[in-house]
Amino acid sequence: MSRKGKVLVAMSGGIDSTVTALMLHHEGYEVVGITMKTWDYTASGGSKKETGCCNLDSFNDARQAAVQHGFPHYILDIRDEFGSFVVENFVDEYLAGRTPNPCVLCNTHIKWRALLKRADALGCEFIATGHYGIVKQHDNGRFFIRKGVDETKDQSYVLWGLQQDLLSRTLLPLGGYRKTEIRQMAHDYGYPELAKKAESYEICFVPDNDYRGFLKRKVEGLEERVAGGSFVDKDGKILGQHKGYPFYTIGQRKGLDVTFGKPVYVTGINPDSNTVVLGDEEDLNQQEMFVSKINWMMYDGLEGQLEATTKIRYKDKGAASIITPAENGVQVRFFEQAKGIAPGQSAVFYDGDDVIGGGIIQRY
Repeated sequence: MSRKGKVLVAMSGGIDSTVTALMLHHEGYEVVGITMKTWDYTASGGSKKETGCCNLDSFNDARQAAVQHGFPHYILDIRDEFGSFVVENFVDEYLAGRTPNPCVLCNTHIKWRALLKRADALGCEFIATGHYGIVKQHDNGRFFIRKGVDETKDQSYVLWGLQQDLLSRTLLPLGGYRKTEIRQMAHDYGYPELAKKAESYEICFVPDNDYRGFLKRKVEGLEERVAGGSFVDKDGKILGQHKGYPFYTIGQRKGLDVTFGKPVYVTGINPDSNTVVLGDEEDLNQQEMFVSKINWMMYDGLEGQLEATTKIRYKDKGAASIITPAENGVQVRFFEQAKGIAPGQSAVFYDGDDVIGGGIIQRY
């Protein structure tokens, strides 16, 4: 029996998850590695070869590291669950005129739950991943995520949906390190090639990074259903024809196939009329938004107004805001106008480096 306990580590075969497993192993935890197969790339119909966490090479890399260091490794097939929940939501959100973030949904509802279920079956007290964040416990006893020390790699934004039963058993050992240090650790552990391994920033089930093509392949007859829609200005004046509202996102400037002698941006999407609103850059600015499907981390709900820094996208620096309770969610008002609020994306509320909670942007 390990002096530190037994931990189930999600191992994708990449540098971060491998170093996580080896770090915990050397710290004295009893490590069990697990690799989750979430998707068949052949099912996406894309042109690019398998990359990222769901290909055979990655499975082999994860298993090899486990074997070399003497701890067990398993492969968990969650393709059916992943596809029916994450992928269907991804498609439904675009068809509703919103821009989804499937990684948030996957972390919240699929990967962590699948890990916890298997951890219980294997007698593991903890689960661990290679995300760059830090799990902390508040004075009130609640668990929350703190930003990782490497601001360029911090992943707290995509972890806002983790609930208390998951956080209380989660280890994120990389949060206190910079990526350069993790690469050096990989080298020191005897994996110099892993230290040089390129990272994938694509959606795992869209390996060619062409979500429009994925939607066309996934939804039979989609192009015909949404053909003939119009670009309009904010007053409803027709400016031209587009290729179908699901193929555009808020803030998009390139790939519109229309010219006006000046830059124009997608500022609105209306699926009911199959119209896409175009405007100037300043038309992207909004003062307020409504956020639903809230998960509070640091506190058990919100009784009154709360001042917080709110991030509306992964690379957003965040902006000062006032959060007010509302029916089925919260109303967020920014001190200064925020640019490019996109329904479907996550809004994450911070107190300094600490995640208070988050939710899904519904409208502005």
